[in-house]
Amino acid sequence: MKSVRLVEEWPVENAATAVVSATGEVLGTHGDPHRVYRLASVTKLITAYAALIAVEEGVAELDDPAGPAGSTIRHLLAHASGLNLNDHNTVARVGAKRVYSSAGFEQLADALAERSGIPFADYVRDGLLGPLGMTATTFEGSPGHGASSTVADLTRFAAEVQQPTLLDASTVEAATTVAFSGLTGILPGYGRQDPNDWGLGFEIRDGKDPHWTGARNSPRTYGHFGQSGTFVWVDPDLGAACIALTDRDFGEWAIDAWPPYCDAVVDELGAR
Repeated sequence: MKSVRLVEEWPVENAATAVVSATGEVLGTHGDPHRVYRLASVTKLITAYAALIAVEEGVAELDDPAGPAGSTIRHLLAHASGLNLNDHNTVARVGAKRVYSSAGFEQLADALAERSGIPFADYVRDGLLGPLGMTATTFEGSPGHGASSTVADLTRFAAEVQQPTLLDASTVEAATTVAFSGLTGILPGYGRQDPNDWGLGFEIRDGKDPHWTGARNSPRTYGHFGQSGTFVWVDPDLGAACIALTDRDFGEWAIDAWPPYCDAVVDELGAR
């Protein structure tokens, strides 16, 4: 694919990208796929997927209590618990608005570790990273933003999400469908969104404007971006996923550079 070369124009020292089809085929790649980058909040996709594995294995149920009083695992995954961004205090009633929260993912991991008797990082390693062969990925620190990985590893994850082998397809479908619809909230870096739609760990594009994906991405596109200058999205209408990792923190450069890149990827795939 020619479009992947556009990352050469980004004002970053290092970048790597890949496009992965719904069947797991790597359609295009550019940059070193084995270079390790901090994922920042893209970590939440790994945490969410491992949490859903735990649910399917009977460790817990989505509507089990977790987090603040009245909150459940589902609320924590969908940023609807009312917990603040990084502080473990509430700033809204449960289910009243979409409050983006890394603290919520930390409480989610703690709840699952307590129920399973297994440290959550071990659960991630044994239940997700190991089976997918994501050997270069490290899951340390906060379950909301602490992981590091490579494009090569994340192509395996993107293939898994599109054609699940570790989860039932219906579970992934539910995770990438809006949870607690109609909630407003702040999309970090992009301001207030009404609605600010989210699934279970996966942000859903819908009609958000502005947004970090492209204008040509379908409303059903889901994924996550990280403040370390990283993103992963899956566009089910396109039948493909895109991964981009950089070593420059998110900022105006990314707001300017990412949407045109995503549109170029969509256009090139659509022309095939």
